[in-house]
Amino acid sequence: MSADLDLAAIGNGTIAALIDRAGRISWCCWPRINGDPVFSSLLGGDEPAGGFFDVVLEGQTRSRRRYIENTAIIETVIENDAGAKLRITDFAPRFKLYDRIYRPAMLVRRIEPLAGTCRITVRLRPQFGWGSQSPRPVRGSNHMRFSGDDFAMRATTDLPIVYIAEERPFVLDRAGVVVIGPDEPFASGITETTRSFEEKTRDYWYEWVRYLSIPFEWQDAVIRAAISLKLCAYEETGGIVAALTTSIPEAPHSIRNWDYRHCWLRDSYFTVRALNQLGATRTMEDFIRYLTTIIASEPSGRLAPVYSIVPGTPLDEHFAESLQGYRGMGPVRVGNQAAEQVQNDGYGHVILAAAQMFFDHRLPQRGGLSLFHLLEGVGARAIEYAFEPDAGLWELRGKRRVHTFSSVMSWAACDRLARIARVLNLEDRARFWSEEANKIRARILSFAWNEKLNTFVDADQDGQLDASLLLLAELGFVRPDDPRYICTVDTIGHELKRNGYLMRYAAEDDFGLPETSFTICSFWYAGALDLIGRRGEAREMFGSLLDRRNGAGLLSEDIDNKTLELWGNIPQTYSMVGLIDTAMRLSKSWEEAFWRGS
Repeated sequence: MSADLDLAAIGNGTIAALIDRAGRISWCCWPRINGDPVFSSLLGGDEPAGGFFDVVLEGQTRSRRRYIENTAIIETVIENDAGAKLRITDFAPRFKLYDRIYRPAMLVRRIEPLAGTCRITVRLRPQFGWGSQSPRPVRGSNHMRFSGDDFAMRATTDLPIVYIAEERPFVLDRAGVVVIGPDEPFASGITETTRSFEEKTRDYWYEWVRYLSIPFEWQDAVIRAAISLKLCAYEETGGIVAALTTSIPEAPHSIRNWDYRHCWLRDSYFTVRALNQLGATRTMEDFIRYLTTIIASEPSGRLAPVYSIVPGTPLDEHFAESLQGYRGMGPVRVGNQAAEQVQNDGYGHVILAAAQMFFDHRLPQRGGLSLFHLLEGVGARAIEYAFEPDAGLWELRGKRRVHTFSSVMSWAACDRLARIARVLNLEDRARFWSEEANKIRARILSFAWNEKLNTFVDADQDGQLDASLLLLAELGFVRPDDPRYICTVDTIGHELKRNGYLMRYAAEDDFGLPETSFTICSFWYAGALDLIGRRGEAREMFGSLLDRRNGAGLLSEDIDNKTLELWGNIPQTYSMVGLIDTAMRLSKSWEEAFWRGS
């Protein structure tokens, strides 16, 4: 695991920040999770490039960090050899206020001495314009104002403002707090207010976690993954980002640097499904609201694979020239060209994301005829594009083919619409969608099974192995005991595994041969092993994946095939989803492990 990616995430559904083991805030976009990174040293190259916010203890030699259990609140303890010790507590306020969730664009940092003489330097250096502007603070009596071209932010504190503004060392003899927020006066006493915010935020997370339907085993890992997914949801619109960062490369010097701070229909479905399994259905309800806006904005019915978390915002891809990139490995990309691609699996993912709305009796507002008719329009496009060449699940930029997975998702769209129609007692529509599903399935089977290779393949021409084929049984396209599926699982495990973890595929793509394993694929493999009756191997694989988490319990997108370092954007929703799905599948039941005492 790379020390660079030993990051912890805090957030509140509006903003999020990443904090390293020494307490530095090295990443935070403003004023929302896809905005301008005001703290960007994660991508700034060599120290001290990029914006950041840290607290330096004179002579500091060690630090340790932990989440307050079952929350998105981080505590970092820093010490030196002279016996000085201090604690930093970081959080983004989130709690119920006036019958709604209070989630301002705000970070709270409390700094308190624990032992000895704590001589510290507070370094607060935001940057604007993707690292191109280093604003000089305008000092007030107890705040500093930082102004850029598009917005201004304010740091309010009960510590001596001169020490922070001029980065002068001082002795911390009492607890102090710094609040980063909008350029507005702090309306009440900062010390008491932030203490109250912290208590209420802690209680919010305690309550949220309390109602999760977690597995008996791996509870802490699942809870941390669930909170991480929650932090990737932009609650104002319901959009869900694929990760909180951009441009951390999939492999060293690979230029596979992508901006994941946007909402992929595919990734969002997986996130919604994972949280639904835990009983956290609110994210699904918000995402359906987001989807209705997206669908209404596409009069032709053609859906893009990815959208901004604020629908209608362009995602034109360009480079942030002022930032050197992660470990100096640019480019730093803003926006994502995938928005221009044809990826036909999205129609199925939209319908699968919404399906539970029609079946879950816990929901205060279940799916009805209006939502069903909206989804039928999506289903019609799924039929139309079921066998149209596309860029596929892995967003290949240089070649289009008829991809098995994309076609299977069109089948899934029709299959789920048939099931929904039966729940709504629309038998004629149920027959229609069942017939369409059967037609699509038959055509897929005509090209996807390769007798010579004795495995399913990824496309109708030049078919090869692809880890997405592991999902065929999970989606219900084939039975887990189908000999063709069992052979596919065996072949994928043999051909795509590298140093214990799975590649997406092994063939050369637009950027050459892949160098890292794609973490979600290893979770898919563990799930497939369990489906075909090899639970022992599945549990072994799952345990190995848990070992790859960083010190805060997070996973990025990729694992280096040789060093086993984490690479790629973090926290990656795909990876955290895989952890939840696999734990739910493989855990002993509460009845087995507790009541039966086995």
